[in-house]
Amino acid sequence: MANSDLATHTTTAKDVKQLGIWAALGSLSYVFWICGGMEMVERLAYYGVRQVSSLYATDAKSNGGLGLTGAAVGIIFTVWAFVQSFVPVLTGGISDRVGYKETIFASTIFKILGYLLMAWFPTFWGFMAGAVVLAFGTGIFKPGIQATIVKSTSRQNSSIAWGVFYQTVNIGGFIGPLVAAQLRQLEWAYVFYACAAIISINFLLLLTYKEVDKEERLAHRAKVKSGEIKETSLWRDSLRELLRPILIWYMVLFSGFWFMLYAFWDVAPLYFRDWVDTSVMVRHMFGEDGTSNRFWIFFFGMTQDGQRIQPEGLVNLNAMLIMIVCFIVAGWSALMRATNSMAIGTFLAAGTLMVFGGFNYVWIVVLAIVSFSIGEMLSSPKSSEYLGNIAPDQKKAMYLGFSQLPLGIGWSLEGFFGQYLYGRFGAKDTIARDQLLDSGMSQAGVDAVPIGEAFQKLVEVTGQSAEYLTAQLYAANNVGIAWYIMGSVGIVAAAGMYVYGRWTYQLKE
Repeated sequence: MANSDLATHTTTAKDVKQLGIWAALGSLSYVFWICGGMEMVERLAYYGVRQVSSLYATDAKSNGGLGLTGAAVGIIFTVWAFVQSFVPVLTGGISDRVGYKETIFASTIFKILGYLLMAWFPTFWGFMAGAVVLAFGTGIFKPGIQATIVKSTSRQNSSIAWGVFYQTVNIGGFIGPLVAAQLRQLEWAYVFYACAAIISINFLLLLTYKEVDKEERLAHRAKVKSGEIKETSLWRDSLRELLRPILIWYMVLFSGFWFMLYAFWDVAPLYFRDWVDTSVMVRHMFGEDGTSNRFWIFFFGMTQDGQRIQPEGLVNLNAMLIMIVCFIVAGWSALMRATNSMAIGTFLAAGTLMVFGGFNYVWIVVLAIVSFSIGEMLSSPKSSEYLGNIAPDQKKAMYLGFSQLPLGIGWSLEGFFGQYLYGRFGAKDTIARDQLLDSGMSQAGVDAVPIGEAFQKLVEVTGQSAEYLTAQLYAANNVGIAWYIMGSVGIVAAAGMYVYGRWTYQLKE
């Protein structure tokens, strides 16, 4: 790292003593809470679709799904990730120059259109188009909101602020999938229509939003316009910042965390659907007959008969934990260097994927989700805080836009490889097709079975119960290999983040 680079930026990267939890909470301004509300609404709608998207795409057409293969879903997810993650690299700088309120308004328009396209066109290309438009809108939304958080907080309360912000975000992230879990049992299109309606609430919240330091931004723009301040083109300015070694290594290493996070969101629902018997958990909590209580059926994302927890309900335990305890973990992480917190969190997430590879008993899976959630709370909020703190004053949104780059790298790689690996080694539909061949069915006959219906065909051919066949197939096949490969990525990333933290700490002394 060049000495000039250090001289310009390291003062903002130094450790600063944080306020206590309650003092920090009391110091947060109203605009902080408005931003939290808008992000909560946006995440409620977004995760209402995002967390069930792999289920929708791979569900049989006879059930209202798209009936796509894992490879086809991987293509959609890769494009979705690329657009959503790389758009903010440019739009972050645009938000700094044009205004945060204006870009948040525009993003809401695009996001509504994205959800509607998914509802109107239930095909590969329709879902792809909806995903791209939704991703574009999300890419515009993020920098303005996150830059406002940076400008409405200080170095003394930033850890708690980002933890609380992440906690409010996960209120939406928790409720959205629960709404989707019930609506999709009626019709898949209802999920998309509901999310389009939910995101519209942000138009009302924007009426109460006030951009922090707007006068300073306008004065700066006036000086640029008059020629008093020389300003390079946006793409050159962004590229120059991105080429700083401290950012390059951050992007590479933290992409490993996002790889695992999206593996959890994209692949875990498929794994839970295929191999984890959640009826055991329901019986332990409610008795042999399950529950008919509508509150618990909604809260846990259960089937309408109250006998099983659906895959998105199990994944949603992650958002529930973050929603409840994130500010406590944020208080703990405030005592650590940001890079150490991110390294520990990444390691915990990697360990969770390894546990998924070795076990399918529901209560072990639940404990693993708890571990993953703690890792996420240590990593994700701290990464935003870290970038916001090292960013120059007039480039806060630009740097928070950069935060989407490691997300994009990790998600793009996972979008393809996660779906491919699970589709190849772990998907029940794939394994059932091999078993159908072994049972004497011809290749042509197996190929004629629609995607998503091979296991049911195997039940019909063998006359065995679904529960017995699931146990037999799981025992006879190395279902966990995909998880072991993906977890290894996280272990390497965690080690690298620890070394990176020691490097940056030495540079600024």
